[in-house]
Amino acid sequence: MKKNSRGVRVIVFLLAGILSAATLAICVVAGVYLYFGPQLPEPGDIGQMQFNEPLRVYTADHKLIGEFGSERRIPLTYDQIPKRQVDAFVAAEDDRFFEHPGVDYQGLLRAVVHLITTGRKTQGGSTITMQLARNLYLTRDKTYVRKIKEMILALRLESKLSKQQIMELYLNKIYLGERAYGVGAAAKVYYHKPLKQLNLAQAAMIAGLPKAPSAFNPIANPTRARQRRNYVLDRMHALGFIDKAAWKQARSAPVTAGTDDNQEDDQKSRGIRHDARYVAEMVRQDMVARYGDDAYTGGYNVITTVDSSRQQAAVHALRKDLLAYDARHKWHGPEKTLDSDTVGDPNALQNALDGMVNRGGLVPAVVTGVNGSDISLATGEYGKVTLSASQIPWLASGHSASTLVSRGDVVRLAYTGAKEKSQQWTLAEIPDVQGALVAMNPHTGGIEALAGGFDFSLSKFNRAVQARRQPGSSFKPFLYSAALAHGFTAATLVNDAPVVYDTPGLDNQWRPQNYSGQIFGPTRLREGLVHSRNLVSIRVLRSVGVKTVIDYASQFGLPANQMPHDLSLALGSATFSPLQMAEGYSVFANEGFRVKPYYISKITNSDGKVLFEAKPKVACADVNDCPALTQTSGPDNASRLATRVIPADNAYIVGDMMRDVIRHGTGRGALTLGRKDLSGKTGTTNNQIDAWFVGFNANLVAISWVGFDKLKPMGHAETGAGAALPMWVDFMGSALKGKSEALPPKPDDIKTVNIDPQTGQLAVDGGGIPEIFRAGNVPTAEEARHSGRHDSSNEVQQLF
Repeated sequence: MKKNSRGVRVIVFLLAGILSAATLAICVVAGVYLYFGPQLPEPGDIGQMQFNEPLRVYTADHKLIGEFGSERRIPLTYDQIPKRQVDAFVAAEDDRFFEHPGVDYQGLLRAVVHLITTGRKTQGGSTITMQLARNLYLTRDKTYVRKIKEMILALRLESKLSKQQIMELYLNKIYLGERAYGVGAAAKVYYHKPLKQLNLAQAAMIAGLPKAPSAFNPIANPTRARQRRNYVLDRMHALGFIDKAAWKQARSAPVTAGTDDNQEDDQKSRGIRHDARYVAEMVRQDMVARYGDDAYTGGYNVITTVDSSRQQAAVHALRKDLLAYDARHKWHGPEKTLDSDTVGDPNALQNALDGMVNRGGLVPAVVTGVNGSDISLATGEYGKVTLSASQIPWLASGHSASTLVSRGDVVRLAYTGAKEKSQQWTLAEIPDVQGALVAMNPHTGGIEALAGGFDFSLSKFNRAVQARRQPGSSFKPFLYSAALAHGFTAATLVNDAPVVYDTPGLDNQWRPQNYSGQIFGPTRLREGLVHSRNLVSIRVLRSVGVKTVIDYASQFGLPANQMPHDLSLALGSATFSPLQMAEGYSVFANEGFRVKPYYISKITNSDGKVLFEAKPKVACADVNDCPALTQTSGPDNASRLATRVIPADNAYIVGDMMRDVIRHGTGRGALTLGRKDLSGKTGTTNNQIDAWFVGFNANLVAISWVGFDKLKPMGHAETGAGAALPMWVDFMGSALKGKSEALPPKPDDIKTVNIDPQTGQLAVDGGGIPEIFRAGNVPTAEEARHSGRHDSSNEVQQLF
């Protein structure tokens, strides 16, 4: 009996101990909850969060050209996330996710046992829900207090949200390296495509990143990333998420992060892909002005007016032109020189190359040897390259390449696109000269392409918008338009003869000359523009009046305060930006209307709600006959008609004279395009400091400019025709490829008659050449007789 009694007492004591321990545990848990619970979000607040989404900038055809903000995000709903991506994260992070209540007590117990037996903490026991709670509300400090808070928050999350909602939040919130938050952004960052297009190996790679985003980064550490990916695949196979065949295939797949599976060839992979950083920066500044710092986190999407293919053509044309200029002038020398030990050690050389970056599409390379006219180089991305004499622009015939480079020199290579591999590269260097190109829709003002310099990362100064440069002779069409508005015709004779002006405040007299230095005598207005005769332009300006021309030109959008109040205005001594010139030339292209440049077409928030939509004033005379308004018909369309600033006949005549600039004058280089709808004008300033070409057809205006940021001569031959026209031709050839010719319609009051080219009067005895006039300005036979010329023996009457 005593023995039985003693046994009963032991059992009672044990039960009492267990009960006491349980009670104590409950009290401890309750105490912990009561202590920490009030410090944490309430159940009603759990799951209510706003993602910090970056500002994204797109072209008109929805190609991403800019992203601003510390976090890259592409939020997705649970239904938009492929099942295998969910399975991969479950296998990698929490295989009992769909079973536990937010805290995996089995995993937690294993972690406690491991701590007791080894004295070391383990990362086990942290569920996906707990990770989400930490990412949403807690710091990353590894303390027991934080762990307790994680568990409380995880339980609260599970009490409010479904497993699918928790997984959706987690997969949108988790940091995955390269500033990518969430699986949508990670797919774009690492694989350049939407999440749904990833294969199994790529999905497993992304699922392996949360443990250590930097260590397992597939771009920076492909070997360790592959190991982590294969671990995830092993877990997926063990859990039955994938079969053996899929497991083996994915395990053997190469690491493809950082490449674009859709690239068709090497040229695309090396070429410029939607490079519009100057435009993107313009948008960024605009958005910050509108929304402040919220612009970086509010998830705004901006659709611009930029056409991605024309933008790519603009950047390509500008860089090609500046590199060509640079190749015509002195070699600058290497950027730096590596020591011989580095060049001789393959690993050290590769590390040095890995630290160099492309600039303006130019690939960094290190000279490893020079043999006569050949140069051997190493590149980080494209391996070994050998250049022969034909690929070295600065190498004089018969000279050794050692006159230019030596072993260890860091230089640049430009990709030529040649089919023959040995001819795919040329020696190049980052040019000191700069340039700009802007293209604009003359009917709406929408900027379709803009390049503000050789490389945005080298210089953020946007020359297309911010530079104020003298336009030279490219200003003359505005002067000649003013002349037509004040009684001149395209056939009016102006004397091309020397002039001398006393300039107040200067000791020397002003003796302007034509670029060629020659004198041509009586010259028709058309010929004066076609051949850019300076002396003709000065006499026209003097006749019309400086103030009159300034007031007239300001109607085109050219600021009056940027034009000098003297006769040098005739030679283009004003200062305008390329964009201002594009605005002005649009008036000639669109039959006389002033449209204002714009680049933001639409702004939406992260939910797709339209916050702003541009409604520019368009170049139309009648709201019922206006193609630019056909897609946006509405009651306010009448107010969207742009102001006419010059008559259609004036715009047509100036445009026609400028077509002759291309057919017969300084713009003949554009004849290679094989089109008859192009009007243009060169511009060159004193000492070839600025070079311009401005031109258009009825649907597109494009402006190219070349010059140094710090004013200095570019060289005697670097005129508008030599330095800027090739850029314009290259761009327009791409921009107008496959496009029908587009001439402005000929106004009804434009008449064509034959004139005597010597007098500009009606050819009364037959023959002559055709010229166009406004109906009220057509020369008559009586005027021809009055001019005193009926044949070539009569003396020409000089009008000015």
